[in-house]
Order: sequence, then structure tokens, then C-alpha cells
Amino acid sequence: MGSILRPTGRFNIQKIAIIGAGPSGLAAAKYLIAQGCFERIDILEQQSEVGGVWHYIPTPGEKVDVPSTTPHVPPEKPIWPEHWKAPLFSNPMYEHLNTNIPKGLMQFSDRPFPSKSLLFPSREDVQEYLVQYSQDVRHLISFSTQVEDVQSVPRDGKEQWNVISKSTITGETKEGGYDAVVIANGHYSTPFIPQVAGMEAFNVTYPGVITHSKIYRSPKRYTGQKVIVVGSAASGLDIGTQISLVCKKPLLNSVQSSSALKFGQENKEEVPPIVEYLLEDRSVRFEGGRVEKNIDAIVYCTGYLYSYPFLKSLDPPVITTGRRVVGLYQHLFDIAHPTLVFTALPQKVIPFPVSEAQAAAISNVWSNGLALPLAEEMEEWERKHKEIYGDGTSFHVLNFPRDAQYINNLHDWVKTATGGVAKEPPFWTLRDKWIRERFAEIRKKFAEEGSRAGTMEELGFQYPHQDEEGRARS
Repeated sequence: MGSILRPTGRFNIQKIAIIGAGPSGLAAAKYLIAQGCFERIDILEQQSEVGGVWHYIPTPGEKVDVPSTTPHVPPEKPIWPEHWKAPLFSNPMYEHLNTNIPKGLMQFSDRPFPSKSLLFPSREDVQEYLVQYSQDVRHLISFSTQVEDVQSVPRDGKEQWNVISKSTITGETKEGGYDAVVIANGHYSTPFIPQVAGMEAFNVTYPGVITHSKIYRSPKRYTGQKVIVVGSAASGLDIGTQISLVCKKPLLNSVQSSSALKFGQENKEEVPPIVEYLLEDRSVRFEGGRVEKNIDAIVYCTGYLYSYPFLKSLDPPVITTGRRVVGLYQHLFDIAHPTLVFTALPQKVIPFPVSEAQAAAISNVWSNGLALPLAEEMEEWERKHKEIYGDGTSFHVLNFPRDAQYINNLHDWVKTATGGVAKEPPFWTLRDKWIRERFAEIRKKFAEEGSRAGTMEELGFQYPHQDEEGRARS
């Protein structure tokens, strides 16, 4: 293992690179700018517009490996449709999508969604919201710029970062030196499709039958087909419901355990996990022995692997199996390289306020308003967290109320910064937590009532302590 350069004492950070202009990258830029002490902030974005996963790409443009179990993959390849001015990169956004989070909870703390937006905004409204949110940082963004390599280099006795990027339009390569790097490119690029007995042979014999939610765009292609959707989290529930309206009834939903949130169940049948693919009659065998024949399509809604192709030289590596990011403190700071941070890793959370809370912590640490614990203490935090939550995907899962605790703990830490706080981080009130605890119920009622409501009150949900507590803290 190579030697690790550890900053001694206070940071001396002037130049910062942010990789990604999705929600977390934009939030990071705003909080860093607010500190007023950084000389240069560059945002490198491979798409031609901001938004991350919310920037809809109508053409999937790629095939998914079957199975797909390794995070060690090459950089994504761009798609350049005819008559487009810039190439595109495929992402998981599909044609008809409403958020599964109420807008009042989802929004950034300093920018509400427009009142005309639905309670659960459409993908179009979220993208427009992000475009508007980006207006005061767009001058920092280099669009159509793909990062190829990020290298740790010693300069003048401290660790710095060499960032190599390439224009996806001209092919021109650029190299820049930075004191710190924010990795904000998300974790929805490398699909996870688990290995199942007979899967490879089945995929060769029946190419295209097995796919992943990343390349799903609309239910049209599944009309009249016999379909299995694997998974019952947010994408599995929504995509399964959409397909169930047009496919051969019932849609088979393969799940590990019955989902707590259900809608569209009249056209679905929950079945156990697939344990074997059978070539004869294009069949699958489920746990328990049931066999279903003549399957036309199997859509895996099984999530993604954490993957950073541009960090291949990082020592120690942060990616091993791809089920989590290794060596981080508070799901954020690289313990071995404190001038490298990873935003928006937590899952099962409300991502925009989480990104803001993280951005507030980053900006105050790097401007020396806050001090990180000793490396040994940060390593102990990771060890204990792994002991409790495991070494896989569950490591970064912060189900309610843990997401609220995470946001508020970061808020309270940031508020101790010396010299005060330049930009206020979010804090979840009793009302926010009340909505968070019930948002699945609210989402179900929203769908049942025709997906037209603009407020939760229209659906019969009223915070019971509004007059007593208002925006009370807890």
C-alpha cells in the first residue's frame, strides 16, 4: 500500500472540483460558495444539462450485462443521436414518473417547489426545478465533460488532486490541479443483477428477455406479454404497476418479502425469488419449486452498484464489491484522504435535504470552521457502523427515522462551527418527521385519487399539532 498524505492541522483549500451537476453537486457548490473563502470551484458534468438522474434521456442506448455483479467497469459510453448538439448518457429516468416523496419534504431548504406542482411532482417538474435551482452556479459548470481519472498527488508537502477530463463533443482532454474533490456523480450508473443458476445460458438463448430498470422507458413494449418484475422497492413498485396495466394478467412480482407499500395490486401476483432459469419453454423456477413457462420479459428492479471508474488509482480503494463505499466517515469523508468526499450515498432517504446537510458539513470542515475527529476515531465509527448494519448495501441505508437523525445531527454539528454558519443547513421539525413517517400512505392515496392532488390536505392528511407546535424542533 502506498503512503497516505494526511493534512496536518488546518486545511488550506483554495481550488475545488465537483464531479457531477445533479442535485447533490449543485447543493455542494452553493454551500461552498457561501463560505466565501475558496478561490475556485469547478463543476464537471458529462451530460449537456444539470439534473443528474432527473435529466430524462429518452433513448436507453445500452445493453445491460446479465448478470451484472461487478463495480469494476469502464466509463460510460455516450450516445449521440442524430441532430443532437451534444452526446447523452443513459440514466434510469423513465417517461411517466412522479416522485414518491411529497414536494414539501423533497425540496431544498432555500427553494420551494412552485405551488402549481403536484404534491408528488412529475419528472418534468423536478427537472425544471433543478434547472432553476442551478441558475446562480451555472457559470461554474463545464457541460459535456467526462472525468476520466482523479489522481492523488503530493505537492508542496500536502495532498492535491489531478483531475483529467475529456470533452464528449470535441474529444479534447484537459488536466487540472485541485486541493479538494467532491464526488457527486450519484450511484445509478452500474446496474446490479444478481447471479442466478442458468441465467447466462438463458440470456444467450433468449437475448433481451432479461433487462434492468435502468433501460426501462415506458410500458408499451410489454403489451400483451407475460412479464416478471424482480424487486419491490420504489422502482419495482412503480414500474411493475405501469407494466401491469398493459401486460398479460397478472404481472408476476418476484420479491424477497411482501412489500409494505402496495398499489396496483389488482393486476399483480407476488411470487418468491427466482432460483433457476430453464431453457425449455423459456421458463423460470421460483423458490419453492413453482415453474412458469413462456416468459416474455423479466425486468430486474434490483438497484445499482457503487462504481467510480475514474478512481482506479486511489489507495486505499473505496470500492471493493460495489455494495458500499469503503473507508468513509459519516457516509461522506474519505478517512485516508479528507480532501475527498462522496455525497448522496445514503439510500432510502430524502436526497435533497441530505445533500444540503452534507454540503454544509463539507464547506465548514474545508474552511476550518469544523474539525474532523482523529483518523482513529473515524475508523472506529466505520467499524461500529459495519458491525451494526453489515458490510453490504444496508451499510448506506438510512430508513426513517435514521435519515431524520442524520440530517439533524449534521445540522447540529455544523452549527458549532467557529465564526458562525454562512449558509444554514436544513433541520427537520416535528412536522417534517410526521410527514416522512406517513409519506408512503400519502403516496398511495395520491395514486388512488388519480394523481392530481397538490397538497396532502386535499388527500385528508393534516398535521395534528400545527397550532401547538408549528415549526417546533424536537
